[in-house]
Amino acid sequence: MSTIDWTIMSLFLAFVVGYGVWKTRGKTDLEGYLLANRATPWYAVALSIMATQASAITFLSTPGLAYTDGMRFIQFYFGLPIAMIILSVTAVPIFHRLKVYTAYEYLEQRFDLKNRTLGSVLFLTQRGLAAGFTIFAPALIISVLLGWNIQLTIFMIGGLVIIYTTSGGTEAVNKTHMLQMIIITVGMVTAFIMIFHLLPADISFLDATRVAGKMGKLNAIDFSFNWRDRYNFWSGTIGGTFLALSYFGTDQSQVQRYLSGRSIAESRLGLLTNGIIKIPMQFFILLIGAMIFVFYQFETPPLFFNSVETVSIQNGPYSEAYEELESKYSSLYEQKQEHIREMLTAIETNNDLDLDHALQEIQEVKVKESEVKEAAIQLLRRENPNADTNDTNYVFLSFVINFLPVGLIGLILAAILSASMSSTSAELNALATTTVIDIYKRIINQNASEKHYLFVSKLATVFWGLYAIMFALYANRLGSLIEAVNILGSLFYGTILGIFLVAFYFKNIGGDATFVAAIIAEIVVLGCYFFTEIPYLWYNVIGCTVLIVVATILNIKIMRQTLES
Repeated sequence: MSTIDWTIMSLFLAFVVGYGVWKTRGKTDLEGYLLANRATPWYAVALSIMATQASAITFLSTPGLAYTDGMRFIQFYFGLPIAMIILSVTAVPIFHRLKVYTAYEYLEQRFDLKNRTLGSVLFLTQRGLAAGFTIFAPALIISVLLGWNIQLTIFMIGGLVIIYTTSGGTEAVNKTHMLQMIIITVGMVTAFIMIFHLLPADISFLDATRVAGKMGKLNAIDFSFNWRDRYNFWSGTIGGTFLALSYFGTDQSQVQRYLSGRSIAESRLGLLTNGIIKIPMQFFILLIGAMIFVFYQFETPPLFFNSVETVSIQNGPYSEAYEELESKYSSLYEQKQEHIREMLTAIETNNDLDLDHALQEIQEVKVKESEVKEAAIQLLRRENPNADTNDTNYVFLSFVINFLPVGLIGLILAAILSASMSSTSAELNALATTTVIDIYKRIINQNASEKHYLFVSKLATVFWGLYAIMFALYANRLGSLIEAVNILGSLFYGTILGIFLVAFYFKNIGGDATFVAAIIAEIVVLGCYFFTEIPYLWYNVIGCTVLIVVATILNIKIMRQTLES
């Protein structure tokens, strides 16, 4: 990486940290530190919500997912607008009216302390691990592609976030989120424009979309119902609604963003804005991946995008066999490029016969490519049984580093690191808030001073920051990172959502029935994960439904026992 790229990236990161510390210095009260005095305008709420959700995993893994699997992942977000409307009507006014610091405070007011504690512990469990994911993901990929030390990269990202989040609390998170979303947007738009600039001169935008469409990368919507299919219209709309309700309605890292809104109206507007913008934003990121796929139809891609694994096998005993596969792969790509141009010509001349022939030829070459790719993976595993053979997460950044000009590389890296920092800062802020408000202040030390709780909040931020760093240092290979994070959340979100839905809508169900039902529901969800092939989006539906049904049955039994006694 050039000196210019290093300078651009370093200056921006230093500016974000310095700005966050300077603009939020001198916080002396708990409400100002944890909720920014409930004075955040709607646009800052919306940007903070989006920045919290859009971690570096979004910008690293999502384009790679589109490159390999097309754009059907967009269906994952179809339930988001529905969830934003429901939460704006229900959760926002309740939380604001009660002036709670965390969503879990409401559970004690509605049920009892054990349900509040259960909700907060489930959140701390999954979000503490997720914070490690959001640090580990960019650190792993950047270290591999740039040759950085993985441990130093993790400490750099985590350490910078800890500094300004500990210093300024929620207001620091909100203010830096605005800067980070600006650089993220500029970086991704610039990358998108450069893809088309780098395409052959005779390939237009329309040609690029034709190539992507004919080769199955613009498969955005699938209305067929398949229980085993992770991404279709029905899993995205139904399962996605439940997941979004859980994430935005019960996850403190998101709830805290709109609890800091200056009014119910501003918090609602922030949520609804996120619901409107998020799908087009994700569509654009997936489209970047699809267009990178098109770019690599005219520029032979590496046989394997993970450069560390490639260098390892090239220097090992299987180097000659791997070189033969690379040569064969390159030859196949040359053949495919010819057939793709034949396909474009057939489309322009409306020659269906030639089009069918070109598509058939392309499909035959793709089958051979897959065979070569699989042979390469087997070589990698033979050379190193622990090799990371899923290179989806390396596609986008590999393109950036190898093809973008000096200056833009630093800009894109700054955007990716900003995304990591924005998501992690919100998670640490929420983890600290829940730890102090729901555990320490409520159970351990109820009568301390405001200054003491503020000090403990900062200590908790540092603790969770170090916890996330430690998890990131020892994290295993994760496959597609964007899916790994969502799977982790889905293991807990259905149960948490069920608790809140019972609290909101089933006023006759008490705390004992809800608590026992939550334990049962969580066991069922974990059973689905370990012993079935049910796609993870349905875990949220299953966990929530089981909890409500079991809580209703248990409550009837409890009421009968009470009447009989």
